[in-house]
Amino acid sequence: MSTTATGTDASTLRVELGPRSYEIQVVNGATDAFGPFARAALAASWSGASCRRGIIVTDTNLKDQVAPYQSALGAVGIACAVAVVPAGESSKTLVQASLLYDQLIENKADRHFLMVAHGGGVVGDLAGFVAATFARGLPLLMVPTTLLAQVDSSVGGKVAVNHPQAKNIIGAFHQPIGVWVDSATLRTLPARELHCGLAEVVKYGVILDGKFFDWLEEHVDDILALEPEAIRRVVARSCQLKAVVVSQDEREETGFRAVLNLGHTIGHAIEAVAGYGGAFHHGEAVAVGIVAECRLAERLGWIGGESIDRVVKLLNRFGLPTSAPGLDMDSLLEAMSRDKKNRGGKVRFVLPRGIGKVELTDAPTDDDIRAVMRMGA
Repeated sequence: MSTTATGTDASTLRVELGPRSYEIQVVNGATDAFGPFARAALAASWSGASCRRGIIVTDTNLKDQVAPYQSALGAVGIACAVAVVPAGESSKTLVQASLLYDQLIENKADRHFLMVAHGGGVVGDLAGFVAATFARGLPLLMVPTTLLAQVDSSVGGKVAVNHPQAKNIIGAFHQPIGVWVDSATLRTLPARELHCGLAEVVKYGVILDGKFFDWLEEHVDDILALEPEAIRRVVARSCQLKAVVVSQDEREETGFRAVLNLGHTIGHAIEAVAGYGGAFHHGEAVAVGIVAECRLAERLGWIGGESIDRVVKLLNRFGLPTSAPGLDMDSLLEAMSRDKKNRGGKVRFVLPRGIGKVELTDAPTDDDIRAVMRMGA
């Protein structure tokens, strides 16, 4: 599957979903404009213009960065409380969701009470899940602060918490009313978190846009240096590609949206076996998964070694692991057996037919999986 889109240089992108359509605004240090963006997003949504209250959910690492957003919302008549959750994947639980429900009840939240998710993918998934399930749905505004969240998890409406044995298995589809991406937040991002986001960026090139993959290979140094124009293009093109996919298959009903899961079947299993918040962060596990799944495609005769070498080299240049030695293989296979894409008891993978084109298949066997997981990078 492949796709094309126009307007890569635009700072405003749109996810077309009929009455649930929304805008992604990509800026660089323009917090004052956030209030009008939020007000316009509310007015354009089912929530209408009547929203006067809300809550900003953030984590312990970011709690000191919330004030400008709180002030910007106050300036447009939206008074927001702040809820702080522990940083890290361990917060994506029903227990933590219940604590947020308690705060919503204490604030007498109704269906026109704004939920703002300010943080990385964990905060977005957790706050989004709470927004989807409290009072049968609250308006949700995403303010992603990590590259991984900016290019992937904040867009598309997938929200979830983890079960101890399966990542993101307790979830819902709940589209945001808008996504505010400020690339200036990346300046304070730890290098490891920046690298994790780049795994998802590489994924977009492999699944949908070979020319974008070529461009990434040519601009590694600019991207790692957070050169503004390079980062703007990384974020805008990634969001644009995801918006195209989500617009065509919002709820994974046609199979097209499954292309976004390259690297995630094996990646999620690595996270589950290693322990959430453990040795592998999400982007690192996805990077390993991308390489292993490319090697599965090679075993099927779909791609050649040259393509795999390019993927491995790019991920390595972005500071990402490409193998995960030492994990129990039986446990990994068991974790894959619980993947949400599975059908009829068979594990299904998104595998490349080339750089820029992928296909969903259940052809790989357990022996194939064991073989590629034993390979070093």
